[in-house]
Amino acid sequence: MKLRITGNSIRLRLGQSEVRRLVREDVVEESITFDSSRGQRLSYVLCTGPNLLVATADYQESRIVIRLRTALAREWASSDQIGIEAIQVSGDGGILRILIEKDLECIDAASDESQADAFAHPQRGVSCLPENQIARSR
Repeated sequence: MKLRITGNSIRLRLGQSEVRRLVREDVVEESITFDSSRGQRLSYVLCTGPNLLVATADYQESRIVIRLRTALAREWASSDQIGIEAIQVSGDGGILRILIEKDLECIDAASDESQADAFAHPQRGVSCLPENQIARSR
């Protein structure tokens, strides 16, 4: 699972095996260790739950947790839909954009980058995703 944070936007990209694991086990988790001797580790988790609106994000104790409605995750996993987008309003009126995507094979990938777990690119030769392949909720 890949994590990308830009401003007030957080994006997760999942490979095929991670999407299957999310549907089967309701959770996918990764972490990055900066210094294990000092306990410096950041974890990021995508999990599903039945009573969610769409998607939410939370940060506590060096852990980013993104929750996705179970039915929506299963529908997304079994369809051609590439991504799910949600907007979360914070207590101070700010907005956090949450995007969860299937990790597509790169059309011009570096030779040392594995594409084994990536989803086939639906439109080889096109650089941007069509608007109809990203589900949005506000």
